[in-house]
Amino acid sequence: MEPLPFRPSEPFTIGVELELQLVNTRDYNLARGAPDLLERMAKVRLSGEVKPEITESMIELNTGVNARYAALAEQLLEMRDAVAEQAGKLNLAVAGGGTHPFQQWSERRIYAESRFQYLSDLYGYLAKQFTVFGQHIHVGCACGDDAIYLVHAMSRYIPHFIALSASSPFSQGVDTAFDSSRLNAVSAFPLSGCMPFLESWEALNAYFERMRRFKIVASMKDFYWDIRPKPEYGTIEIRVCDTPLTVDKAAQLAAYAQLLAYMLIHERPHPPARDVYLVYNYNRFQACRFGLRGNLIDPYTERHVAVADDIGETARRLAPYAETLHCKSALDRLLRHAAEGRNDAAWLRDAYQERQSLNDVVRLQCGLWMGRGEA
Repeated sequence: MEPLPFRPSEPFTIGVELELQLVNTRDYNLARGAPDLLERMAKVRLSGEVKPEITESMIELNTGVNARYAALAEQLLEMRDAVAEQAGKLNLAVAGGGTHPFQQWSERRIYAESRFQYLSDLYGYLAKQFTVFGQHIHVGCACGDDAIYLVHAMSRYIPHFIALSASSPFSQGVDTAFDSSRLNAVSAFPLSGCMPFLESWEALNAYFERMRRFKIVASMKDFYWDIRPKPEYGTIEIRVCDTPLTVDKAAQLAAYAQLLAYMLIHERPHPPARDVYLVYNYNRFQACRFGLRGNLIDPYTERHVAVADDIGETARRLAPYAETLHCKSALDRLLRHAAEGRNDAAWLRDAYQERQSLNDVVRLQCGLWMGRGEA
């Protein structure tokens, strides 16, 4: 078969996919509102796209390609407001967050689209349990070899993205004790985890071709890796983030990915190293379980460091590039959250502590998504 082509894109451009919760305005449980909402959204002119996701209680916002943080933030606000307006006409509300706090997965219905039906047939109950909500961040790459390098180099920073975005402490009506319980659902899939230690686009092509011959995959979309190349877009795709509670934070996280990619490509501080993956699952677990209070092991120095402190050290290193890319305000906000040890999971737990009602928590989430309050 033909080699898998990598279509180059403008380096360090960014785009975002956001999976969102659709809830009713009576008790704030998930609602099967996606088909009706998407029918309405098809008539609305937007600079991005609104798409279905695997169950009828979800939608996905896809931004366009943006060179700068401010433009991405503006586009997300435009899309948020348009979706909320149409949802309101259907007595639906929209929320961020990596999980819905009390929905029951068995009540979900698979969206009537051929790929989702195929995944449901293949994965059984896991497909409905995949009613979890993530943010995917795309960063443009000049060539396939740069994409491979960034996948490996970015893997050292995956705990940052998990801890900063974590917004899924509740699942199936209970506090899971995790800041991000969503990633446990992702890990159940057989092609999740890390990309194998391949050091060039040619090597990835050979690996992909073997997997295709085995009939395990048909396209790169079949790999659920935490970070994966997206050759048809000319990007890498970071897939570990929970959907934040606000569009502001979603844009800030994309800016952080842009900054890291810019620094890593320009400085090339380390060659790809297998040691990154020796500590990877430990670091990932720490960030999921404890969020910003977790610890990680730097694979290059073998030093144990608090996730929040590591974000602080990295932010100081990124500061000069933040001026170049015009996203200093985004970096400052994320650094403040890390220094305070507060992510969206903390906000959700505080809201429950105050209200003692998960229904009320979701109602407040919907307000936060619309800009009423600050996480």
